[in-house]
Amino acid sequence: MRKISLVLVAAMLLSAGSILANDFNGVNPTETLKTQISKLLTANVLTENEVNATAQIRFTINKNREIVVLSVDTNNSNVESFVKGRLNYKKVALAQYVEGRLYIVPVRIES
Repeated sequence: MRKISLVLVAAMLLSAGSILANDFNGVNPTETLKTQISKLLTANVLTENEVNATAQIRFTINKNREIVVLSVDTNNSNVESFVKGRLNYKKVALAQYVEGRLYIVPVRIES
């Protein structure tokens, strides 16, 4: 009888541990990164030539949870320097991330 109760307690602990390990809110790290990048790129002081410009940002996240911009694919050098200046080595708040993973996020600069 004692062995059965110990087995049941062990099974309950293991099942509770696996339930707590699951991600219930299903947060997509790429979506939260897009939101954080959007906030970092707001309040720009670019001229009319740079407004509505598009770019593809290739970046990774280092072990300190900082964005490391690898490249900015755009036709406008001012937009490229603006994006690099605003994003490079800025901390992001992510619960789960893979260090060194390559992210590609398209952006459009608006006034």
